[in-house]
Amino acid sequence: MSKRERDGTAIMANVDEPSASKLRLVVVTGMSGAGRSTAAHTLEDLGWYVVDNLPPSVLPEVCAQASEVGLARLAVVLDVRTREFFEQLPAMFSDLSAAGALPEILYLEASDDVIVRRQESVRRPHPLQGDGRLLDGITRERETLATLRAAADLVIDTSSLNVHQLGSRVTHAYGGETEDRLRVTLISFGFKNGIPVDADMVLDVRFLPNPHWIPELRPQTGLSKPVSDYVLGQAGTEPFLKHLDELFDVVSAGYLQEGKRFATIALGCTGGKHRSTAIAEEFARRLRSRGVATKVLHRDVGRE
Repeated sequence: MSKRERDGTAIMANVDEPSASKLRLVVVTGMSGAGRSTAAHTLEDLGWYVVDNLPPSVLPEVCAQASEVGLARLAVVLDVRTREFFEQLPAMFSDLSAAGALPEILYLEASDDVIVRRQESVRRPHPLQGDGRLLDGITRERETLATLRAAADLVIDTSSLNVHQLGSRVTHAYGGETEDRLRVTLISFGFKNGIPVDADMVLDVRFLPNPHWIPELRPQTGLSKPVSDYVLGQAGTEPFLKHLDELFDVVSAGYLQEGKRFATIALGCTGGKHRSTAIAEEFARRLRSRGVATKVLHRDVGRE
């Protein structure tokens, strides 16, 4: 029997033997065209039991059955067509938590122009478009999902990601068994190209000297040793990284206490090519040396 039940039927007891671990529940939601299906497929490949198009009213029952048969990880895909459920979600999450489950929200985001391009490529109308334009449907959907997005445990902006990159982000967040530990994604970026909308924290490293103005370093990136050595060798770099380590200790402890298991930290310079890239790689090295699961994305490297 497939782990994904497209018709929303109940979970059958042909899974592993019951275990004492709590059920980890992920509600996968977000903008139409932002990659919910890709995220669901990745979760299934990682061993999650994935249910799509589930009637929201039966979610507590499904979770109860999942716990009874010892299922450890359950993902439920919900879209804007079940928007009446979103108002009930906070109370439902409280009840599920009281019953021993670990509920969380994965929200997929993308810019309007990207969603328009993706929707047009599959030649499908937007579920809230009605008789209006595609952009009208997108605007209504953003308004409908605004509260849910604000409550999300993890937001992933897929605007500049292909399906493989999105799969990698989902794998990093949900592929391990360390749900009691924080998982970190570091994003280097250029302010001239906009701040990443899915960042929990944004840090500016433009106070460091810019390798762009050194002719031999200009064509290279922070991934090269000459640029990295230059950036890391600046007088302000080590104090910055030291304070960042201290800030991370405080924030990560608070996140885990509040049940947040993901942190996306964006490090920006002017173009996202030199300083932010080098700092992100160095901070990732330090986090990994402390046993923190860390993934690095260089959003604007290679971008003109």
